Amino acid sequence: MPTFLSKIFSSKKKLKVEFCQNNLDQFVDEQSFPRYEEFFSSNRVEYKEYECLSECKTCKQSPYAKVDGQILTADTAFELLEKLKAHSQ
Repeated sequence: MPTFLSKIFSSKKKLKVEFCQNNLDQFVDEQSFPRYEEFFSSNRVEYKEYECLSECKTCKQSPYAKVDGQILTADTAFELLEKLKAHSQ
């Protein structure tokens, strides 16, 4: 059982994920939305949605997210989610 101090001073930092609203609207559909919602309910993930991340070329081509400042792309919304999960472990 984790101690109180180990909860406060966890050695794992949170994964910071940033999304573009336009990209989400374009690629994340009703089928994948619940899976994203479940992933973001984790206390190890911190996410924020922006109107624009100024990555227009990438945004038009495929689902993407900025993960700890780095662009992460995928062919599908499901694949992007799997990549995000891999980064969070």
